[in-house]
Amino acid sequence: MAAGQDSPAGREIRADRDADAVRTDSERCEMCRQVLGDRHGHVVDTEKRSLACTCRACYLLFTHEGAAGGRYRAVPERVCHDPDRPLTDADWNELQIPVAMAFFFFNSALGRVVAGYPSPGGATECELDLAAWDRLAAAYPLLGALAPDVEAIFVSRTEQGNEVFLIPIDECYSLVGELRLRWQGFDGGAEARAALAAFLDGLRRRALVPEHQETDLARGPGEH
Repeated sequence: MAAGQDSPAGREIRADRDADAVRTDSERCEMCRQVLGDRHGHVVDTEKRSLACTCRACYLLFTHEGAAGGRYRAVPERVCHDPDRPLTDADWNELQIPVAMAFFFFNSALGRVVAGYPSPGGATECELDLAAWDRLAAAYPLLGALAPDVEAIFVSRTEQGNEVFLIPIDECYSLVGELRLRWQGFDGGAEARAALAAFLDGLRRRALVPEHQETDLARGPGEH
């Protein structure tokens, strides 16, 4: 005799089905399909120029230089800031960026640094004076320390000056998505400004200032 839906057995069957549905709908590692927790890592696919969500085990596989032939690279978690060497207005103007906030990362497929900024349509790429970037990277250790494809230099011109952070590349795109969702009007509106302020506050709280900037930054993420 089949178990009725209101019987204990029927309720157990429904509970199992509900649990299966939850597991099916849960976000999974794009490498091994394991169900992911609220916090998980990301890996850059340098061939497809995409980010993949990964479990901790799969993430760790790609933390070493040259893993998988260099195709997959784990996005590091470090956030760095160099308050002793703030970016001057003259240096910022030399980059000829048309907005007050931008991020820069080295695209290994193109073999050069790429500049972008959030907009109502998502991430927008802008022209970058590469010679000017090279000069600034030589003068500012933070700019020269970013790992290709997986880290970015984030610059925001605020009342506190030109704030510069070395951050994981996935956080740039997370901010882009957040601002796009909240963007209103020509300048983004109050909600977008509040989201940006919260993002910057988070970076300030997390940012590390290496005691020996040139040495510590040159080691790269994950090296001790």
